[in-house]
Amino acid sequence: MAKGWLTAWGLASVALGGASLIVPLYVVQLGGDPFTLGLLASAAAFVGVPGALVFGRLADRTGNQRGLVLAALAMIVAMLALVPFLSSIGLVIVANAVVWFAFAAATPVLTLLVVAGANPQAWSERIALLNKSQGVGWALGLALGAVWTMGARGMAEPVTVQRYFLAFTAACAGAALVLSARSLPLDPRPKRRVDRRRLQRALRGADRFSVRTAVSPFTLGWGRLSGLNPRAFARRFTPLLALYFGAVVLFFTGFAAFFAPLPAYLTDTGFGSGVVFVLYLVSSVGAAVFFDGAGALARRQNVPTLQSAGLLLRGGLLPTVALVGGALGSTPLGLGVAAVVFALIGVTWAVIAVTAGTLVTALAPEAIRGEALGVYAALGALAGGIGSLLGGWLATAGYLIAFGVAGGLVVVGAAIVFGLRHRTVTARSRTVADATAPDRAE
Repeated sequence: MAKGWLTAWGLASVALGGASLIVPLYVVQLGGDPFTLGLLASAAAFVGVPGALVFGRLADRTGNQRGLVLAALAMIVAMLALVPFLSSIGLVIVANAVVWFAFAAATPVLTLLVVAGANPQAWSERIALLNKSQGVGWALGLALGAVWTMGARGMAEPVTVQRYFLAFTAACAGAALVLSARSLPLDPRPKRRVDRRRLQRALRGADRFSVRTAVSPFTLGWGRLSGLNPRAFARRFTPLLALYFGAVVLFFTGFAAFFAPLPAYLTDTGFGSGVVFVLYLVSSVGAAVFFDGAGALARRQNVPTLQSAGLLLRGGLLPTVALVGGALGSTPLGLGVAAVVFALIGVTWAVIAVTAGTLVTALAPEAIRGEALGVYAALGALAGGIGSLLGGWLATAGYLIAFGVAGGLVVVGAAIVFGLRHRTVTARSRTVADATAPDRAE
């Protein structure tokens, strides 16, 4: 596997990680309120679903994976370069939506590209490299945003500093586009058609570096959406799987209701842009360092119990952010306590992310496990869009109200998951046996 284009996508992830936070902060500087941030996040979430579906199917039918990836990168470059020149919040929302449409569209194509021509036994390792490249790039983008905005403090107006950083993210994406054009294979078609069941199994085993989802309501595992047929799947729902998906909708709605207005809340509390970047980075790092620990716990503990514990803790932490800010403000003590809370929020995401795939595969009939993972991703994205609107709207009445409702939704979801603790043991045993069995010949 050529590493040049993998490095290029890591560079693009640097741009996306920085843009994921600098654009909301820029909207706040332009006069946007929490409801506006809800619109910003919900638009980005909603466009991701058709983006992933359309590009995934085009990649399957045309085999032109190189062209699709380059087209997605070109859209990202163009929109990130345009945003610093926009003073209309509405236009910024549109441009940002195009960026996340392109990101969601590129991800399933990259997943297919990374496994093209490889032995199925190597797929998990290759997908893990892709996830790691994305995750490291995302975290680095947040770190650079912190250094940039804190280092330029006092040298220029915050909005000017943010515009220059937006230009920097566009430059990173542009460099990724050039590197991809030079390194992507001209004809990346695999010698044989990718087997969907094997690919889904590889995705389950390799998706351990999703640090970007620890601090964002709209960046999910889009590689699982390719080939999704929701109507056909809905007819084959089992009651337990439907119940779990109900919980998924609740807790992802809660996550988004918290994260969408969060940049406005932190700014109103008195934290500068650089400090906000640091807090988001702390949460991402908290998730990254605990993924292995969460995996070890999932192997030893009852998975629904473990996930419900992670959800319950996260549900309590979300309103705690508002309580800490209200009591301590942007003082050094307030910053220290906030950093601890954000790190714990990241740790809880590691637990939730690791256990979700196991639960879905344990509850889904073997014939539709791949589709079940696609539905999980789609429901999470749609719930992220709804939750972003809800959180932005509630935050106009008060951040404690918004964060309290967000935490309440997560807690209710945790209660539903906890109710599954005695019903998935047999199914999980079958799932583990299936996952460890040797692949049958095609």
